[in-house]
Amino acid sequence: MKKPTHRPKFKKKKKALKPGEQPEAVIRLRMPRGRETLGILEQRLGGSRQKIRCLDGKTRICRIPGRMKRSLWVREGDIVIVEPWEFLGDKKGDIVYKYTRTQTIALKKRGMLKQLEDIEEF
Repeated sequence: MKKPTHRPKFKKKKKALKPGEQPEAVIRLRMPRGRETLGILEQRLGGSRQKIRCLDGKTRICRIPGRMKRSLWVREGDIVIVEPWEFLGDKKGDIVYKYTRTQTIALKKRGMLKQLEDIEEF
């Protein structure tokens, strides 16, 4: 009796966008709720801490919570959602969500990043 041949399943590689190419359609965007605010990552400080310039005009030292440390990778220039702490909320906060490249383009089209564009050109 022959054994069935087993082929390993490989993940497809994501294709990079070419200049002038449109990204796939965005179905739903996560928006800041309650005390949360949008921000742009300025500098990585180490120890899962980053310096983030927020839409409310404040610069905060934010951390990635333990439940998301391994799954959330951020780089300078990324757009994130920040939740300020109840204590020292003007200076510190947590990173709740990171937008993908496609989602960032959709946010720009909706006009959500006008204030960030005034601060720093992308």
